[in-house]
Amino acid sequence: MDTSNEPHIAHKSHLPHPYDQDISHVLRHLSRITATGRKKLANSLSTAGYLAAGMRLIERNLGPDAARSACASGSRRSLERPLLGFLSQRAVAAAVAENPPPFPSRGGVPRLRTTWRSQSDFIADLINFAMWPTNYHPGYLEQRSVTTKRLVVGEDFVRAVHETAYLHTAESVRMPSVRLSLALMVLADGDDRVQRVLTDTYRGYLSSWKQVYAEVLRARGLRLRAGLGLDDLANALSAATDGVILRSIGDPHAGVVDRERERTLMGTVALAVIHGFLEPAEDSDGLTLEQAVHARLGRPRPSGATRSDALRGERNPNP
Repeated sequence: MDTSNEPHIAHKSHLPHPYDQDISHVLRHLSRITATGRKKLANSLSTAGYLAAGMRLIERNLGPDAARSACASGSRRSLERPLLGFLSQRAVAAAVAENPPPFPSRGGVPRLRTTWRSQSDFIADLINFAMWPTNYHPGYLEQRSVTTKRLVVGEDFVRAVHETAYLHTAESVRMPSVRLSLALMVLADGDDRVQRVLTDTYRGYLSSWKQVYAEVLRARGLRLRAGLGLDDLANALSAATDGVILRSIGDPHAGVVDRERERTLMGTVALAVIHGFLEPAEDSDGLTLEQAVHARLGRPRPSGATRSDALRGERNPNP
């Protein structure tokens, strides 16, 4: 990496990517008052050492292939499940001592506490760093760009949906950072700082997808059904994705992610959501989702009435 134009990070150019990058915009909970102090601390070697230790602890404890230890009883069926205890200040400081080169291996609890005031502050910044797109597997962002383009202008839209869903879901299942964020949704209850980070992470994540969805609607001549917005579409697909990821992690033999066929249940769910939420812009029936379902299934048509008559009745229930 050429750091000639970035002297504030030249001292860590020997670290592996992305630790050699300027991460002052990623770490937002450092124990410094001034912007200069925060930038210097964010890019210090000791901070890189704590982050490397934290990332290694996440992978070791949350997987894939997480290490499990037997409880004191010695039973092979009774495993320790320390929740977030593995990210305690003492555990992180101990993990720093095990850092492989070129990361620093010296950094005790006192130094950690002067870098982040609390464990919540450290976890919040560790989430920010772990979910930083630069941490995705090599080639993922480039491949996502290709599949996203196919969603917008590709000839086979259904295939593009399946490919995009598989790429994103299969990648997420393997990422320790995604596993951490999913675990924290429950474990961070009552911790405002960590919950705020999760909220911000989702906001940024959904914002990028909403841009894609808006472009797809324009290019494909589609519109959202009455009463629905891009937030509804993005939240529905995101919530479904989280569910498929969790099911795949907890029940890997369920087949919701099929790596041989490179298909996932999320692709089917996404198509169902698209079919229900969207309609042709130039041939809109003007119905809400509830009205459209009611028209199809909920109310018997009067004798001799056509589907068009039923739809008109849903739009104008009071003659």
